[in-house]
Amino acid sequence: MRSMVAGLGGQVRAATGVRVPDLSPAGELLVVGMGGSGIGGDYLAHLASLHGARVAGHKSYGLPGWVASARPTVLAVSYSGNTEETLSAVDAAADLGLPVIVVTTGGAIGDRAGAHGWPVVAVPAGLQPRAALGHLLGAALMISTAVGLVPSPVPDLEEAADVVDSLTASGGAGWALAGDLAGSLASRAVIVYGSTGLTAPVAQRWKTQINENGKRPAWFSVFPELDHNEIVGWSADRGLNGRLGVVTLVDRDDGADVARRRTITREVTANDVDWIGEVHSQGDSALARMMSLTAIGDMVSVALAEVAGIDPVPVAPIEDLKNRLREES
Repeated sequence: MRSMVAGLGGQVRAATGVRVPDLSPAGELLVVGMGGSGIGGDYLAHLASLHGARVAGHKSYGLPGWVASARPTVLAVSYSGNTEETLSAVDAAADLGLPVIVVTTGGAIGDRAGAHGWPVVAVPAGLQPRAALGHLLGAALMISTAVGLVPSPVPDLEEAADVVDSLTASGGAGWALAGDLAGSLASRAVIVYGSTGLTAPVAQRWKTQINENGKRPAWFSVFPELDHNEIVGWSADRGLNGRLGVVTLVDRDDGADVARRRTITREVTANDVDWIGEVHSQGDSALARMMSLTAIGDMVSVALAEVAGIDPVPVAPIEDLKNRLREES
C-alpha cells in the first residue's frame, strides 16, 4: 500500500495522456460509483462547479427520480466493473435511454458497455480501487472536457502530479507529517473536519482511507454545518476525551468566516475532545490543492496501519459482505 500511495502522482500525470473517444456534448453529468471508485465523482463535482458546470453524484442502487426529466449524461465509474449498485444504476440508465459513459478496468460493466455501445475509458488494472484515485479522477476530468463541461485539465494535472510526488517521495516531509499524525491518533477514532467546498470531499476521502487502510473507526464533518449540531455531542460523555482525535483540513479558499469558526470551535470544545492537528493544502490550482491533502490523508491511513502492526491492504469485512450478498441473491 505504501507503493500504491507513492504512485498517486504518477497516476495523475498519466491521466494527461488518457484517450477519450468521441463524445456528445453534455449539459450535466451524474456520476454513479461506490467507495474508492465513487469518491472521484465528489472531487469532480467541486472542480466542475468552479467553471459553472453541474456534476451530481449518486451512490446507491438505481437512479434518483429527477434524472427522468433532467436527462443527464451518466458517468459510471467502477474500477472492478462488478459493483452491484453501479450495475443497477447503468441498467436503470439503459431503461431510460440515457447516455452512459463508463470508466473501468472491465468486468460486468465492460460487458454491458459493449452490448449497449457505450463509450469506455479503460484504466490500468492491478490496484486496490481505493488506490486508483489518480487514474479514475483523471479519466473523469478528461471526459468532462470532452463533453464540454470544463476546460482542459492537463496543466492542473501536471501541477498536481508534481505536488503529490514531492509529498510522497521516500523520506520526504509528507511521510514525516503522516507519521507524526498517526502517532498522535493511534488508539483513537478519527474525526476529520473539512469545509464546504474544496476540502469537503477530501475529508470524506480521509475518513474512508482510515477505515480501509488503517482499519479504524472514523468520520468526517464539514464547517459551518458541524457548528450547528456536532459540537454539542461532545458535552455529555467526558470519557470520550482521549479516545477521539480531530484533524482539520485547511485551504486558502475556506474564507475568513470559516477560519474564524475553526478557531472558536476549537476553543469551545477543547475540554471535550482532543484537537490533534491541522493539515494545509499545497499548490496553486484547486486540483493540486485537493490532491496534496489527499496524499497526506492516504499516507496517514497507511501510517496508522503500521502503528497498529496490521496489513492495510485486505478489506475482509467488505469481501465477506459481498460474498454473503451474492449467496443470498
